[in-house]
Amino acid sequence: MGIQVCPKCGASNRVDETAAQLRQPVCGKCGAKLSEAIFDKPQYVTDETFGNEVLEASNSVPVLVDCWADWCSPCRAIAPMLDQLAAESGGRYKIAKLNIDENRQVPAQFSIRSIPTLLIFKNGELVDSIVGVVPKQTIAARLASI
Repeated sequence: MGIQVCPKCGASNRVDETAAQLRQPVCGKCGAKLSEAIFDKPQYVTDETFGNEVLEASNSVPVLVDCWADWCSPCRAIAPMLDQLAAESGGRYKIAKLNIDENRQVPAQFSIRSIPTLLIFKNGELVDSIVGVVPKQTIAARLASI
């Protein structure tokens, strides 16, 4: 289950990825249509949803997890690149965002010491990580090599 932010009212909505493939998800607050494609924007994950959304992903697409915080300038700098990569993904990979200030278990589990840290998972396994701000092409190349 992913979290999608409504483009109209900004409300956070839980969206079941499987159900979203069968019918158009709508915002629970204002009724506006949510994103057509589940992977076209980064999905927010939490300590509670990390297992289902990242480790137990039903398909074998790579999942890039952006470990970030609101106060982090480099995190804000890399965010537009991740938005672009998500829009360009075409379902080849999924991008997720994990706020480390609101979620402490996952960062501790993967020894996150610096942000932004990008963790890349495939079939529930951590296969690569990138620390710091790097060019969009570098991130895309790492995802393509997985």
